[in-house]
Amino acid sequence: MEEPSLIAIINTEMGIDLPLAISFDEMRQRLQAIVHNMIEHQFQQLVNCLYRIDVNERKLKYLLQENVGADAAVIIVDLIIERQLQKMETRKQFRQADKDISDEDKW
Repeated sequence: MEEPSLIAIINTEMGIDLPLAISFDEMRQRLQAIVHNMIEHQFQQLVNCLYRIDVNERKLKYLLQENVGADAAVIIVDLIIERQLQKMETRKQFRQADKDISDEDKW
């Protein structure tokens, strides 16, 4: 089974439709624009997305407080990407662990 791309996962988690065939930098820029718009016009939807993605709330608050004047959308996007990459790596590790279990020992 092919592993879903980072963009596909972000699209699903955030309910957006970024093109799958764009560079990482392009994805990051487009995502920043979306998050910026959500901050200004759909804040509760953004909060719901961050909760669903499981972005660390304490880390977000800390980074926002430490970077007063910085673009909050940039900070939020970096945390979204970081969390999604963590989840992808965890899933990959568990899939590998499942392969190491004999068929007799599987449930």
